[in-house]
Amino acid sequence: MNTLALALVAYLIGSTPFAVIVSRAFGLADPRRYGSGNPGATNVLRSGNRLAAVLTLLGDIGKGWLAVALAEAAAPGLGVAPADVALAGFAAFFGHLHSAFLGFRGGKGVATALGVLLGFSLWLALACLAIWVVVAAAFRYSSAAAVAAALAAPLLAGFLLAEPNHTTAVLSMSILLVWRHLDNIRRLREGRETRIGEKPAPGQDAGDKS
Repeated sequence: MNTLALALVAYLIGSTPFAVIVSRAFGLADPRRYGSGNPGATNVLRSGNRLAAVLTLLGDIGKGWLAVALAEAAAPGLGVAPADVALAGFAAFFGHLHSAFLGFRGGKGVATALGVLLGFSLWLALACLAIWVVVAAAFRYSSAAAVAAALAAPLLAGFLLAEPNHTTAVLSMSILLVWRHLDNIRRLREGRETRIGEKPAPGQDAGDKS
């Protein structure tokens, strides 16, 4: 029972649509109605409001971290096992992808996944973030950076995480992240993907990565 309750709470935390909440607070358009249509920090940035994008990014990272932190805090009193903590992290990530507050639709989960990794291990989160930054700086494709970090995350987790269940959660998130970026990968191969800082051409899906 504790496991199911914990997973549900984590899912609802992950479902919190910070892109929509922050956009409304700033009087901006709903991010689901422009750019890629995805409720994430990258798409909010296309509104031209950098502060709103930063707050969205921090909120999406924070909810992934919070789900793991709450699960770990509940462990002594509720008998939560390491597998339950791993499940909580994955549930928060899944909540961002399929938000209960947005008709079970959501963003691509990169920022929330980073928050979950941060909850599992600071060094794992920093290593994956470093890969994202290096690839993004070299090629100026956020999607390529996200896929590179997602592919590296399970390998890094195998070295940096002592708990196998956490590594399994990281692998599961990585698979879903790559799957959510299949359209971006296709556009990269075709040379049609939008670079960081560029505005998409009319009718082109910008491919939000958050």
